[in-house]
Amino acid sequence: MILALRELRRRPGRFATAGVILTLIAVLLMFLGGLLDGLIQASTGAVRAQDADVIVYSDNAQASLARSRIEPEVRETIELLSAVTEVGGLGVVQLGARVPDAGPRDLAGVALFGYELAPTGVPDTPADGEVYADEVLRADGVEAGMELLLGPARSPVTVIGFVSDTSFNGQGALWASPATWRDVLDANRPDARVSGEVFQALVVRGDAEPDDLAAMIDRITAEYHTASATRSLSVPDAVNAIPGVEEQQGTFNQIIGVTIVIALVVIALFFSLITVERAGLYGVLKALGARSSTIFAGLVAQAVVVTLIASSIAAALTIALDAALPPGSLPLAVSADRIITSVLLLLVAAVVGCSFSLRRVLRIDPASAIGSSS
Repeated sequence: MILALRELRRRPGRFATAGVILTLIAVLLMFLGGLLDGLIQASTGAVRAQDADVIVYSDNAQASLARSRIEPEVRETIELLSAVTEVGGLGVVQLGARVPDAGPRDLAGVALFGYELAPTGVPDTPADGEVYADEVLRADGVEAGMELLLGPARSPVTVIGFVSDTSFNGQGALWASPATWRDVLDANRPDARVSGEVFQALVVRGDAEPDDLAAMIDRITAEYHTASATRSLSVPDAVNAIPGVEEQQGTFNQIIGVTIVIALVVIALFFSLITVERAGLYGVLKALGARSSTIFAGLVAQAVVVTLIASSIAAALTIALDAALPPGSLPLAVSADRIITSVLLLLVAAVVGCSFSLRRVLRIDPASAIGSSS
């Protein structure tokens, strides 16, 4: 192994080709992972931010806020449960927002939420006509104190502050009072209007475990409100149930898996060629008493070092790319966890790729290898 590391230090050019290719693969892997995380964050932030144990939808809504309707009598039944401590209504409408000084067709996509229980990082419900805006909307020119006109009806709301990481379905969130949400919904989506104290979902806090609390809620609503049964989910389950989230994760994970396989093939081919080129040297080492396991450990050490160097360069390039991108231009979220995961996957690929050279190392005969090289 010492000889292998010494060769790596003295003859780095021999490993340059593999290093460059692995660097590009690592950049692609980290970029894809960051893009996946960014897309998921942009789709699920508003749900992840809910400071609750359970989110309650109507049973036929398929965990979609837009399709769900919770009647006041259903809410009253839920509030009577001994395990329930707080219940708040939640509703959303997705619209285009006209930003002052922007072009008439240059609309910012927004998701206006009406809420009663404040999500994590969001202040208590503002006054009617006022909203807290997600920071991603700064990229569209939104500023504090600005009046936005929402939807075809141009419903006015005034931005009084900013919050972070609360986007929904790729749109920046606006957090408003229930009355503001109802007014905007009625004016711009007459077919989806709600009356009285109807909400699209309920945010529930309780004393029981989330799964147990969800089961209690669904059981009692099914018993007393057959036509208005509910489907209750813990916040993590509600995040995964958002339409499109699992599909995005599945697609990107498949692409990431293919990228790892490509890295494995590159390492396997490179070190297979090196093994063939060094057959004579390995024959001499075996004749001097070196074991096949020692020779193979040297190959693995070289592959690990090359992979670590390539991964370090790739991580720096990915972080620089993330910093260079204008806010809101691309949903890229580069995190330490994602970089570490990518490096670990590449290291596994390096070790597995080297294993294809093990058979060649084991089959090297000292006498024949020295004879063929002389």
